[in-house]
Amino acid sequence: MRTRLHFAIVFIFLTLLSISATAQHKISGTVIDNKSKPVRGASVYLENTIDGGTTDSMGIFRFTTSESGAQTLVASSVSHEAAGTPLTITADVDGIVITLKANKAHDLDVVTITAGSFDASSDKSKTVLKPLDIVTTAGAGADVVKAMQTLPGTQQTGPDNGLFIRGGDASEAAMIVDEMIVQNAFLSGPPGVATRSRFGAFQYQGMSFSSGGYSARYGQALSGVLDLNSLDLADKSTVNLGANMAGVYASGTKKWKHSSLDGGGNYTNLAPFYGLASTNFKFYKVPVGGGGNVRYVWEPNKDGILKVSASGSYFASGISIPNPTAADTTANNPFNPKGDTVNFVTKNAYYYTNISYRQMFKHKYSLYTAASFSLDKTNNSFGTIPIDQQEHREQFRIEGKDFINARLSVLLGTDIQRFGIDRKIALTSGDINNDFTETIVSGYTEVSWTPIYWLAIRPGLRYEHSTLLDTSNIAPRLSMAVRTGSHSQASLATGMFYQEAPYAYLLAGLRPQMQQAIHYIANWQWTSDGRTLRLEGYYKDYKNLLRETSRRAFNPNAYRTITPFDTVDNGGYGYAKGLELFWRDKKTVSNLDYWISYSFIDTKRKYLNYPSEATPGFISDHNLSLVGKYFINKIQTNISATYSYASGRPYYNPITASNDSKFMTDKAPEYHNLAISAAWLHTFGKWFTVFYISIDNVTNYKNIFGYRYLPKGGTFTQTPVVPAMYRTIFFGVNMSLTQFSKDEL
Repeated sequence: MRTRLHFAIVFIFLTLLSISATAQHKISGTVIDNKSKPVRGASVYLENTIDGGTTDSMGIFRFTTSESGAQTLVASSVSHEAAGTPLTITADVDGIVITLKANKAHDLDVVTITAGSFDASSDKSKTVLKPLDIVTTAGAGADVVKAMQTLPGTQQTGPDNGLFIRGGDASEAAMIVDEMIVQNAFLSGPPGVATRSRFGAFQYQGMSFSSGGYSARYGQALSGVLDLNSLDLADKSTVNLGANMAGVYASGTKKWKHSSLDGGGNYTNLAPFYGLASTNFKFYKVPVGGGGNVRYVWEPNKDGILKVSASGSYFASGISIPNPTAADTTANNPFNPKGDTVNFVTKNAYYYTNISYRQMFKHKYSLYTAASFSLDKTNNSFGTIPIDQQEHREQFRIEGKDFINARLSVLLGTDIQRFGIDRKIALTSGDINNDFTETIVSGYTEVSWTPIYWLAIRPGLRYEHSTLLDTSNIAPRLSMAVRTGSHSQASLATGMFYQEAPYAYLLAGLRPQMQQAIHYIANWQWTSDGRTLRLEGYYKDYKNLLRETSRRAFNPNAYRTITPFDTVDNGGYGYAKGLELFWRDKKTVSNLDYWISYSFIDTKRKYLNYPSEATPGFISDHNLSLVGKYFINKIQTNISATYSYASGRPYYNPITASNDSKFMTDKAPEYHNLAISAAWLHTFGKWFTVFYISIDNVTNYKNIFGYRYLPKGGTFTQTPVVPAMYRTIFFGVNMSLTQFSKDEL
């Protein structure tokens, strides 16, 4: 099957590359406004044909056509009124000048839809954050996901992995690279110990974080998506070398005229890091591993680009952790080790490949196709019990977009995903084997329409069919934006979103129907001269959530085993509503960049094995992030600091929860974290070198994320849920043959 898929992809690429233009005449000229200034990005085309082009920064356009005779040449721009001019084509036509009248006395940017979405791209005119911001955010450790937690709508994760968005747990957020879902976006690790994501900021040129109301392109995410766009053709050839407390790495890039090849490798050994760190859990086998990656980019023509990438990694570790099943007295618990701690061994191999091709046709149509494959193999041990698990995902996507004119475009696409898990638990009484394989076939369409410069509308529709559940759904979505001033706009978004039950239930052979969430979002954003203010409110209505009906007593163990003997339905429900603020200022003080992010959320659910409606244990009602960066020119040094605050999270207390009204009403202490980092640039011969150091939780504050209770002598003993480490110190050096800019510090 995979071979046939690869042949199909290659056939599509070769077909695209074989298309050649049959134009006979060249049309060129300039588009200006009524003040004789060039109009950039205007769409210029022959009326009633697909022949046309787009103006460059000087207002110049060029295109070829096979049309002849009397024609009408039309120019349009979102910030100007359209205009046309007649011309007769018998040979090449040059020197055409078209004058457009501005909609206002001054040019205005086209309104863009921002409800629920933060874009982080290299486009300085549109960005709220960009890749360099990710790297220079103290406390993020150059981890894309960690940096996103400084934006409104997210939660501090503590001992858990993932993005927790607006009342949703980690399973409700999809991680996407080049429009393809990434299976297992975080490094494998033991229960209750957070690990890094697999994403490094400099791998991507654009990042879009959506906390709701996202595009019809994507599904299977009740709360939001993190959409990453990989780098295009490299700018130049270079070599990078680095060493830090986690290991060593090297990478290089070779640039040709129309292509580039880059690759790298790393060896990881955290012995130096844990040698200096004070840990809350014993790492009796320090994490050791390595990985490599290769990537090829080719531009066969000025409007096409091919990207091929492959990566692999392996690491192993051993850690003594609090036993999550110590208080689990259910008869179907296959994990028998008792005691408050248990040794957990992780051996993980991960492989990922992605191939994509994008082609523009005559500046009127675009075609995008991509395929990806991922395989995650773990050989873990829970005490003396081996657990072998293999996860895979294959995906294919193809979509086309028709740019009807500068104000209207239509997107149409389809994607096919096949994924599954195969798990084996080796017990003395006999092996337990569980597996499932799912195929989801989707189709989607989306229209982007700007009828006038101050109004943008984007309706969308997504269809999905699950072969595993033998069910289909249709998800309509709508977003729009209205300009409210020369530097401000208001946006609205709503839509339906579906997602399958958590994989643990599918793995047990249970087949509940799709869960559903309906989003309602409104925001107002003001951006001017390096400053951004954003206010947003939302309401999310959860329906058809999975609910366990077989268990009578609540089990707080999030890693409990689900068996085929359990019963479930879709009788769960819930809501999430909140207000958010984001303020960023890069202008007031020279060389100072800072932002403030605040979120308030009110959310409750009755789902899984909850006996009554309650706020989940991963929710803090209030979240605050203060991020600041200052560059000192005289000594070529960048200093960054991040302060994070979260109100206490609810936790289950079996002593006070004597009835449902007391369920999940106890609160853990507040969360506080201050992180600082510094980077210094120096040159050694041809090598541009950056030395960096970061300290997370400078004050060594003893954050607690809840409590665990173990029965003892007719009562319970209480132990806090804490991170693997309170305070961490990390330093290293990076050397490159390409000069760094001060922003990259």
